[in-house]
Amino acid sequence: MSLLKFLAINALELSAPATPHLLQHQQAHTQQKPQGWMQLSGHPESIVPTSTGIVRKRISGLEDSEVHAYRLICQEPQTAQIVPAYFGIQEMQSQHFIELQDLLAGFRDPCVMDIKMGSRTFLESEVSNAKLRPDLYQKMIAVDAGAPTAAEHEARAITKLRYMTFRESLSSSHSKGFRIEALRLRGRPPVKDLKTCRSSEQIAQTIEQFLAARRSVQKELLKRLKHMRLVIEQSSFFARHEIIGSSIFIVYDDDRVGVWLIDFAKCRELPPQVRVDHRSAWTPGNREEGLLRGMDELIRSFEEVYARCGSHRSCLKI
Repeated sequence: MSLLKFLAINALELSAPATPHLLQHQQAHTQQKPQGWMQLSGHPESIVPTSTGIVRKRISGLEDSEVHAYRLICQEPQTAQIVPAYFGIQEMQSQHFIELQDLLAGFRDPCVMDIKMGSRTFLESEVSNAKLRPDLYQKMIAVDAGAPTAAEHEARAITKLRYMTFRESLSSSHSKGFRIEALRLRGRPPVKDLKTCRSSEQIAQTIEQFLAARRSVQKELLKRLKHMRLVIEQSSFFARHEIIGSSIFIVYDDDRVGVWLIDFAKCRELPPQVRVDHRSAWTPGNREEGLLRGMDELIRSFEEVYARCGSHRSCLKI
Protein backbone atom coordinates (compact mmCIF):
# COMPACT_ATOMS: atom_id res chain seq x y z
CA MET A 1 0.00 0.00 0.00
CA SER A 2 1.39 3.42 -0.93
CA LEU A 3 1.99 5.96 1.82
CA LEU A 4 -0.49 8.43 0.34
CA LYS A 5 -3.18 5.75 0.14
CA PHE A 6 -2.39 4.71 3.70
CA LEU A 7 -2.66 8.27 5.00
CA ALA A 8 -6.11 8.52 3.44
CA ILE A 9 -7.52 5.61 5.45
CA ASN A 10 -9.96 6.74 8.12
CA ALA A 11 -8.84 5.68 11.57
CA LEU A 12 -11.10 4.19 14.20
CA GLU A 13 -11.91 6.06 17.37
CA LEU A 14 -9.37 4.86 19.93
CA SER A 15 -9.33 4.87 23.69
CA ALA A 16 -7.75 8.26 24.41
CA PRO A 17 -8.33 11.31 22.21
CA ALA A 18 -5.31 13.12 20.90
CA THR A 19 -4.21 16.11 22.90
CA PRO A 20 -6.25 19.27 22.31
CA HIS A 21 -3.09 21.36 22.53
CA LEU A 22 -2.65 21.87 18.79
CA LEU A 23 -5.12 24.40 17.52
CA GLN A 24 -6.78 24.82 14.14
CA HIS A 25 -5.77 27.41 11.59
CA GLN A 26 -7.49 30.69 12.23
CA GLN A 27 -10.92 30.87 10.64
CA ALA A 28 -11.83 34.14 9.02
CA HIS A 29 -14.74 34.69 11.39
CA THR A 30 -12.79 33.88 14.58
CA GLN A 31 -11.11 37.03 15.81
CA GLN A 32 -9.71 35.64 19.05
CA LYS A 33 -7.37 33.06 17.56
CA PRO A 34 -3.87 34.29 16.74
CA GLN A 35 -2.47 33.72 13.27
CA GLY A 36 -0.93 30.29 12.75
CA TRP A 37 -3.04 28.67 15.45
CA MET A 38 -3.83 25.04 14.59
CA GLN A 39 -5.25 21.89 16.12
CA LEU A 40 -4.35 18.52 14.72
CA SER A 41 -6.83 16.59 16.81
CA GLY A 42 -8.76 16.55 20.06
CA HIS A 43 -11.41 18.87 21.41
CA PRO A 44 -11.04 22.52 20.34
CA GLU A 45 -13.88 23.58 22.63
CA SER A 46 -11.60 22.94 25.61
CA ILE A 47 -9.10 25.58 24.47
CA VAL A 48 -9.24 29.36 24.71
CA PRO A 49 -6.37 30.84 22.66
CA THR A 50 -4.76 34.17 23.46
CA SER A 51 -2.43 36.49 21.60
CA THR A 52 0.16 36.57 24.39
CA GLY A 53 1.92 33.23 23.90
CA ILE A 54 -0.38 31.47 26.37
CA VAL A 55 -2.87 28.63 25.89
CA ARG A 56 -5.83 28.41 28.26
CA LYS A 57 -7.11 24.86 28.62
CA ARG A 58 -10.42 24.19 30.34
CA ILE A 59 -10.14 22.08 33.52
CA SER A 60 -12.66 20.61 35.95
CA GLY A 61 -11.64 22.79 38.88
CA LEU A 62 -8.86 23.77 41.25
CA GLU A 63 -8.15 20.14 42.18
CA ASP A 64 -7.90 18.98 38.56
CA SER A 65 -5.33 16.22 37.94
CA GLU A 66 -3.52 18.31 35.35
CA VAL A 67 -3.11 21.21 37.77
CA HIS A 68 -1.73 18.79 40.37
CA ALA A 69 0.72 17.42 37.81
CA TYR A 70 2.08 20.78 36.65
CA ARG A 71 2.46 22.08 40.20
CA LEU A 72 4.61 19.08 41.12
CA ILE A 73 6.58 19.14 37.87
CA CYS A 74 7.45 22.79 38.47
CA GLN A 75 9.28 21.70 41.62
CA GLU A 76 11.76 19.72 39.51
CA PRO A 77 13.80 22.13 37.33
CA GLN A 78 14.97 19.47 34.86
CA THR A 79 11.50 17.93 34.48
CA ALA A 80 9.91 21.35 34.01
CA GLN A 81 12.04 21.85 30.88
CA ILE A 82 10.43 18.95 28.98
CA VAL A 83 6.82 20.15 29.43
CA PRO A 84 5.05 23.42 28.53
CA ALA A 85 5.67 26.26 30.96
CA TYR A 86 2.92 26.51 33.58
CA PHE A 87 1.55 29.95 34.44
CA GLY A 88 -1.25 29.10 36.87
CA ILE A 89 -5.07 29.05 36.83
CA GLN A 90 -7.59 31.58 35.57
CA GLU A 91 -11.32 31.70 36.28
CA MET A 92 -13.52 33.12 33.52
CA GLN A 93 -17.31 33.06 33.36
CA SER A 94 -17.47 30.53 36.22
CA GLN A 95 -15.10 28.17 34.42
CA HIS A 96 -11.52 27.32 35.34
CA PHE A 97 -8.61 27.24 32.89
CA ILE A 98 -5.01 26.20 33.26
CA GLU A 99 -2.59 28.60 31.56
CA LEU A 100 0.24 26.97 29.63
CA GLN A 101 2.93 27.99 27.18
CA ASP A 102 1.75 28.22 23.57
CA LEU A 103 4.23 25.81 21.99
CA LEU A 104 3.63 27.16 18.48
CA ALA A 105 4.54 30.74 19.38
CA GLY A 106 7.53 31.95 17.39
CA PHE A 107 7.37 29.24 14.74
CA ARG A 108 6.65 30.13 11.11
CA ASP A 109 4.49 27.68 9.12
CA PRO A 110 5.88 24.73 11.11
CA CYS A 111 5.70 21.00 10.64
CA VAL A 112 3.91 19.47 13.64
CA MET A 113 3.49 15.91 14.91
CA ASP A 114 1.32 14.60 17.78
CA ILE A 115 2.40 11.20 19.20
CA LYS A 116 0.24 9.52 21.85
CA MET A 117 2.46 7.73 24.35
CA GLY A 118 1.93 4.49 26.23
CA SER A 119 0.84 0.94 25.52
CA ARG A 120 -2.26 1.57 27.64
CA THR A 121 -4.11 4.85 27.09
CA PHE A 122 -7.07 4.24 29.39
CA LEU A 123 -7.30 4.35 33.19
CA GLU A 124 -7.86 1.13 35.08
CA SER A 125 -10.90 2.76 36.67
CA GLU A 126 -12.44 3.12 33.22
CA VAL A 127 -12.52 -0.66 32.71
CA SER A 128 -13.23 -1.95 36.23
CA ASN A 129 -16.83 -2.93 35.44
CA ALA A 130 -16.95 -6.58 34.35
CA LYS A 131 -20.48 -6.33 32.96
CA LEU A 132 -20.94 -7.90 29.52
CA ARG A 133 -22.07 -5.29 27.01
CA PRO A 134 -23.83 -6.17 23.74
CA ASP A 135 -23.19 -2.66 22.37
CA LEU A 136 -19.40 -3.11 22.59
CA TYR A 137 -19.67 -6.51 20.93
CA GLN A 138 -21.50 -4.87 18.04
CA LYS A 139 -18.80 -2.21 17.77
CA MET A 140 -16.10 -4.87 17.72
CA ILE A 141 -17.66 -6.99 14.96
CA ALA A 142 -18.32 -3.85 12.91
CA VAL A 143 -14.54 -3.44 12.79
CA ASP A 144 -13.49 -7.09 12.68
CA ALA A 145 -16.09 -9.86 12.65
CA GLY A 146 -13.41 -12.41 13.47
CA ALA A 147 -12.07 -10.63 16.55
CA PRO A 148 -14.47 -12.06 19.20
CA THR A 149 -13.75 -15.47 20.66
CA ALA A 150 -16.23 -18.32 20.28
CA ALA A 151 -17.51 -17.62 23.80
CA GLU A 152 -17.94 -13.93 23.00
CA HIS A 153 -19.82 -14.77 19.81
CA GLU A 154 -22.09 -17.04 21.79
CA ALA A 155 -22.72 -14.37 24.47
CA ARG A 156 -22.90 -11.63 21.84
CA ALA A 157 -21.39 -9.32 24.45
CA ILE A 158 -17.94 -8.31 25.77
CA THR A 159 -16.58 -6.34 28.70
CA LYS A 160 -15.33 -2.79 28.36
CA LEU A 161 -11.79 -3.96 29.18
CA ARG A 162 -11.93 -6.42 26.30
CA TYR A 163 -13.13 -3.71 23.95
CA MET A 164 -10.53 -1.17 25.07
CA THR A 165 -7.64 -3.61 24.67
CA PHE A 166 -9.03 -4.60 21.27
CA ARG A 167 -8.99 -0.98 20.17
CA GLU A 168 -5.44 -0.50 21.40
CA SER A 169 -4.36 -3.50 19.31
CA LEU A 170 -5.56 -1.76 16.14
CA SER A 171 -2.80 0.84 16.44
CA SER A 172 0.89 0.69 17.34
CA SER A 173 0.05 1.56 20.97
CA HIS A 174 -0.09 -2.09 21.97
CA SER A 175 2.92 -3.28 19.97
CA LYS A 176 5.24 -0.28 20.34
CA GLY A 177 3.97 1.83 23.21
CA PHE A 178 3.18 4.86 21.03
CA ARG A 179 1.04 5.83 18.09
CA ILE A 180 1.24 8.73 15.68
CA GLU A 181 -2.06 10.57 16.09
CA ALA A 182 -1.69 13.27 13.49
CA LEU A 183 0.79 15.46 11.66
CA ARG A 184 0.91 18.64 9.65
CA LEU A 185 3.40 19.35 6.88
CA ARG A 186 4.39 22.82 5.80
CA GLY A 187 1.82 24.48 3.59
CA ARG A 188 -0.56 21.54 3.81
CA PRO A 189 -3.69 20.74 5.84
CA PRO A 190 -3.28 18.42 8.84
CA VAL A 191 -3.39 14.66 8.33
CA LYS A 192 -5.47 13.42 11.25
CA ASP A 193 -6.30 9.81 10.45
CA LEU A 194 -3.10 8.07 11.47
CA LYS A 195 -4.25 5.94 14.40
CA THR A 196 -3.99 2.78 12.29
CA CYS A 197 -0.37 3.51 11.36
CA ARG A 198 0.88 0.33 12.99
CA SER A 199 3.71 -1.51 11.28
CA SER A 200 7.37 -0.52 11.58
CA GLU A 201 7.51 0.33 7.88
CA GLN A 202 4.37 2.47 8.00
CA ILE A 203 5.75 4.36 10.99
CA ALA A 204 9.16 4.85 9.34
CA GLN A 205 7.59 6.14 6.11
CA THR A 206 5.39 8.56 8.04
CA ILE A 207 8.36 9.90 10.01
CA GLU A 208 10.38 10.19 6.80
CA GLN A 209 7.68 12.28 5.18
CA PHE A 210 7.43 14.45 8.29
CA LEU A 211 11.20 15.10 8.50
CA ALA A 212 11.74 15.59 4.75
CA ALA A 213 15.38 14.42 4.81
CA ARG A 214 16.42 17.34 7.05
CA ARG A 215 19.47 15.83 8.73
CA SER A 216 19.95 18.69 11.18
CA VAL A 217 16.33 18.42 12.36
CA GLN A 218 16.60 14.63 12.68
CA LYS A 219 19.77 14.93 14.75
CA GLU A 220 18.30 17.59 17.04
CA LEU A 221 15.07 15.63 17.55
CA LEU A 222 16.96 12.50 18.52
CA LYS A 223 19.06 14.51 20.97
CA ARG A 224 15.98 16.00 22.59
CA LEU A 225 14.02 12.74 22.73
CA LYS A 226 16.94 10.98 24.43
CA HIS A 227 17.27 13.85 26.89
CA MET A 228 13.55 13.67 27.64
CA ARG A 229 13.81 9.94 28.29
CA LEU A 230 16.72 10.46 30.69
CA VAL A 231 14.83 13.18 32.58
CA ILE A 232 11.77 10.93 32.95
CA GLU A 233 13.93 8.05 34.18
CA GLN A 234 15.47 10.28 36.86
CA SER A 235 12.34 12.22 37.86
CA SER A 236 10.69 11.73 41.25
CA PHE A 237 7.41 12.92 39.76
CA PHE A 238 7.33 10.21 37.10
CA ALA A 239 8.40 7.58 39.65
CA ARG A 240 5.31 8.40 41.71
CA HIS A 241 2.72 8.78 38.93
CA GLU A 242 0.85 6.80 36.31
CA ILE A 243 0.96 8.73 33.01
CA ILE A 244 -2.05 7.94 30.81
CA GLY A 245 -2.82 9.58 27.46
CA SER A 246 0.08 12.03 27.38
CA SER A 247 1.58 13.02 24.03
CA ILE A 248 4.94 14.01 22.65
CA PHE A 249 4.53 17.21 20.67
CA ILE A 250 7.13 17.87 17.96
CA VAL A 251 7.33 21.10 15.99
CA TYR A 252 9.99 22.54 13.69
CA ASP A 253 10.48 25.19 11.04
CA ASP A 254 13.53 26.53 9.20
CA ASP A 255 15.05 27.95 12.35
CA ARG A 256 13.82 26.09 15.42
CA VAL A 257 13.02 22.63 16.78
CA GLY A 258 10.80 21.92 19.78
CA VAL A 259 9.89 18.71 21.62
CA TRP A 260 7.63 18.57 24.69
CA LEU A 261 5.61 16.07 26.69
CA ILE A 262 2.08 17.39 27.05
CA ASP A 263 -1.40 16.57 28.36
CA PHE A 264 -1.56 15.28 31.94
CA ALA A 265 -5.34 15.16 32.30
CA LYS A 266 -5.21 11.42 33.07
CA CYS A 267 -2.10 11.55 35.25
CA ARG A 268 -2.71 9.80 38.58
CA GLU A 269 -0.60 9.58 41.74
CA LEU A 270 0.30 6.00 42.64
CA PRO A 271 -0.56 4.39 45.97
CA PRO A 272 2.47 4.33 48.33
CA GLN A 273 2.97 0.57 47.93
CA VAL A 274 2.91 0.63 44.10
CA ARG A 275 6.06 1.11 42.03
CA VAL A 276 6.23 1.35 38.24
CA ASP A 277 9.13 1.43 35.77
CA HIS A 278 6.98 2.61 32.81
CA ARG A 279 8.35 -0.28 30.71
CA SER A 280 6.88 -3.47 32.15
CA ALA A 281 3.80 -5.09 30.65
CA TRP A 282 0.47 -4.02 32.12
CA THR A 283 -1.63 -6.40 34.16
CA PRO A 284 -4.72 -5.09 35.97
CA GLY A 285 -3.61 -3.53 39.22
CA ASN A 286 0.09 -2.96 38.52
CA ARG A 287 -0.55 0.51 37.01
CA GLU A 288 2.12 0.14 34.32
CA GLU A 289 1.31 2.17 31.20
CA GLY A 290 4.40 1.77 28.99
CA LEU A 291 5.48 5.43 28.75
CA LEU A 292 9.21 4.68 28.67
CA ARG A 293 8.73 1.57 26.56
CA GLY A 294 7.05 3.84 24.04
CA MET A 295 9.92 6.31 24.22
CA ASP A 296 12.43 3.51 23.60
CA GLU A 297 10.51 2.40 20.52
CA LEU A 298 9.95 5.96 19.28
CA ILE A 299 13.65 6.78 19.54
CA ARG A 300 14.44 3.53 17.73
CA SER A 301 12.06 4.53 14.92
CA PHE A 302 13.65 7.97 14.56
CA GLU A 303 17.12 6.37 14.60
CA GLU A 304 16.06 4.05 11.80
CA VAL A 305 14.94 7.00 9.69
CA TYR A 306 18.17 8.87 10.48
CA ALA A 307 20.18 5.84 9.33
CA ARG A 308 18.12 5.54 6.15
CA CYS A 309 18.72 9.14 5.24
CA GLY A 310 22.43 8.69 5.84
CA SER A 311 22.60 5.76 3.43
CA HIS A 312 22.27 5.76 -0.33
CA ARG A 313 18.54 5.16 -0.04
CA SER A 314 16.64 8.30 -0.91
CA CYS A 315 14.35 9.80 1.69
CA LEU A 316 10.89 11.17 1.11
CA LYS A 317 10.84 14.91 0.65
CA ILE A 318 8.07 17.41 1.18
